[in-house]
Amino acid sequence: MVEAVADGGPPQDTINAALARAVAAVPDKIFLDFSGDRFSFADVDRLATELAHGLLGLGVTTGQPVATMLDNNIDAVTVWLAINKIGAVSAPVNTGFKGAFLRNQLHDCSAAVIIAEAGYAPLIADLADQLPQMRWLVTRGVTAVACSTASVMLLDALRHAGSPAIPDEATQDQLAMLVYTSGTTGASKGCMIPHNFCCNLGWNFVRGQGFAEDDVLWSPLPLFHLNAIGLSVVTGLIAQCTVAIAPRFSVSNFWPEIERSRATVVNLLGSLVTLIAEAPDSDASRRCYGQLRRVNAAPFPPAIVEKWRERFGVSAKGAVGYGMTEAATISTTVPGVPPGPPGSSGTPGQDFEVQIVDDNDNALPVGAAGEIVARPKRPNIIFQGYWNRPADTVKAWRNLWFHTGDIGKLDENGYLYFLDRKKDYIRRKGENISTYEMEAVFGEHPALQDVAVHAVVSPLGEDEVKVTAELKPGARLTEEDLCRWSIDRVPRFAVPLYIEFRDQLPRSATGKVLKEQLRSEGATAATWDRAASTVKI
Repeated sequence: MVEAVADGGPPQDTINAALARAVAAVPDKIFLDFSGDRFSFADVDRLATELAHGLLGLGVTTGQPVATMLDNNIDAVTVWLAINKIGAVSAPVNTGFKGAFLRNQLHDCSAAVIIAEAGYAPLIADLADQLPQMRWLVTRGVTAVACSTASVMLLDALRHAGSPAIPDEATQDQLAMLVYTSGTTGASKGCMIPHNFCCNLGWNFVRGQGFAEDDVLWSPLPLFHLNAIGLSVVTGLIAQCTVAIAPRFSVSNFWPEIERSRATVVNLLGSLVTLIAEAPDSDASRRCYGQLRRVNAAPFPPAIVEKWRERFGVSAKGAVGYGMTEAATISTTVPGVPPGPPGSSGTPGQDFEVQIVDDNDNALPVGAAGEIVARPKRPNIIFQGYWNRPADTVKAWRNLWFHTGDIGKLDENGYLYFLDRKKDYIRRKGENISTYEMEAVFGEHPALQDVAVHAVVSPLGEDEVKVTAELKPGARLTEEDLCRWSIDRVPRFAVPLYIEFRDQLPRSATGKVLKEQLRSEGATAATWDRAASTVKI
């Protein structure tokens, strides 16, 4: 491993350099484990190089986005690394997207090459006439799909066996990824993520948790998210340890997978740690008692932490923290510093300066609630702006501070507390859901006069999706019918749990729907609940 720089902060780094170091140091060590399919660092480097030559053959050049729509498998990682090797830009797409959600992201990133699982390729082909920039649709697996405006080929045809190494010209500030974040006043925006941003995530994780080379890091989180790439794959590159990645999360298969993979560290979401903590014991969970030394999730309530200690013998939970796609680690626990009072999100540490401000960007005193704003203390640890959206970038950076859109406070010891979301988005099971895009979809239903999509607090600590709508005069529609209609039009994770029809949506004097009121009302006595219906997804 490369050592930290003199001031205690991580060094400036690139994804390519981290891979090269690992291959030079431990070429035959297992890097990736996909449900028992295991690949060494040298294997992964070779596979990525073969694909990189294939992408060059398709005309992919430095700085050009390549969109991917891939499940959790070895190709999702080697394609990502191949894109980095040639200086192109990875634009991963949520595999739950379809219709307008999928079109918006693919059109925005302007990728000439799109690589997708065979099962998702027809969804992309159906949008071909709306994606004029697409030239190649590359499928992982055989499919009979035809595309009217692009050539279709197999991913295996891109592999150039025996290809020579590609000279590494990547720089720490070079754009590596476009990671789309949920829109609030518009469609989702592509966050421009440089190489060192990704590496800084891994470096901070390694330093904060004391990773050793014999650790095995396990996660079921999707590889199209920055969490899985930065906190799992890049962490493995930097720590030169094994990373086991499950195809998806399953309560019943969690402990058998932990036992099989010999995992010592786990990356999860807050809702998932609660589900596991409340599940019945099993033979596998009893055999794995004491095997895990760290479990990382946010939120991770103290009561659930205690359950993990008592039931599963986990000696310590992972670092708490606060961040987002644009600035992934604004605050966290710092080595040698106490984790802070319950409910806190650590301290800004060596990476960020943080303030709490009012609506006019005036700094507020200790303990006062306001918007969290931040700016980096070191280069290349924050996003470079929104792809093709200079006005949105300037707005987010007004007065030379990045505005998170979240409400928080700082205490007298510098600990940060996240209190609420100022932005009008929904976060459900780790997915950010754009209410703007959701309302555009539901607005197409011929029976709806107006619609508001908003969050309802979940007992698991995150959000559930609620649709509150007005019917057109004389329209006949049931909540269940509307829910079933949405299943084919929105991502699986965005199908509403709650639907309520009202004569009128609550509005301000200017006619704006009062979503804050709707959120505070939550699921009312008049709300239809999908969990109590026959609708299955």
